[in-house]
Amino acid sequence: MYPVADIRECAHCGARFAPRREHARFCSARCRVAWNRQRAGHSPTVGALDWSITAMRETTDRLLQAENWDLAHAYTAITEAVWWVTMVDATLVRYHPDSYGAALARHDAAERKIIEDTFAGLRFVRNRLGYKADHDEFIRPRLTRYGAADGRIATWTWRPVRKPALATLPARGQDWELTRFRAYRAQLAGHTIEDTFSRAAAFLRSASGASVSRT
Repeated sequence: MYPVADIRECAHCGARFAPRREHARFCSARCRVAWNRQRAGHSPTVGALDWSITAMRETTDRLLQAENWDLAHAYTAITEAVWWVTMVDATLVRYHPDSYGAALARHDAAERKIIEDTFAGLRFVRNRLGYKADHDEFIRPRLTRYGAADGRIATWTWRPVRKPALATLPARGQDWELTRFRAYRAQLAGHTIEDTFSRAAAFLRSASGASVSRT
C-alpha cells in the first residue's frame, strides 16, 4: 500500500504506531495474536462467514456471466458485487488476519501490490458510488441502441475519474481516500469488470478457506 502519515493506538496494548495498512489495529503480530485469543468468542461464527462468502461468490459469478441486461439492472448488480467483496475482505482482515496474511504471502511482491490495490480501489468505489458519484462516472458500459448490455457486462470497463475533493475530510481521511483513489487509478481504471471481480473473488476464496477450516 501507499505510505500514509497516520498515528494510532494499538487495540491491544495501547502503544502508538504508524499503520502500514488502512485497517491496521495492532502495533505487532504479538499484540494481534493476543487480542484474537482473548476475544475468540466475539468473532463472526463459521456459519456467518461461510454464508457471506457464498453470497459474494454467487453475486460475482452472476455478474460475470450476465448479458443483455438493461442498464439499471446491470448497475445494481455491479454495486452489489462491490459491497459483498469489500465486506468479506474487511471481515477477513479484521477477524482472520493470519489467514489473510498467509494468502497474500503466497504471491510475490508485485502480485501482492496488485491484489491490495484492487481491494483499495473497490473501497474507493464503494465509498463514493451512489453518495458522491453516479454509476456512469465510474462505469463505461457497452450498450445496444435499446439500452441493453451489448454482450457480457463483464466486458464493461472502469472509467478514469478525477481526483476527489477532499478538503472537507480530516487529515487522516484525506490520506486514506487519496490512497484509495491512487489504487483505483492503478488497478481498476481502464480494466474490465471481469478483471477486477475475478481477481478479488479468487483471492478471498483462497484466504477464507484456511480461516473457516481452522476455526
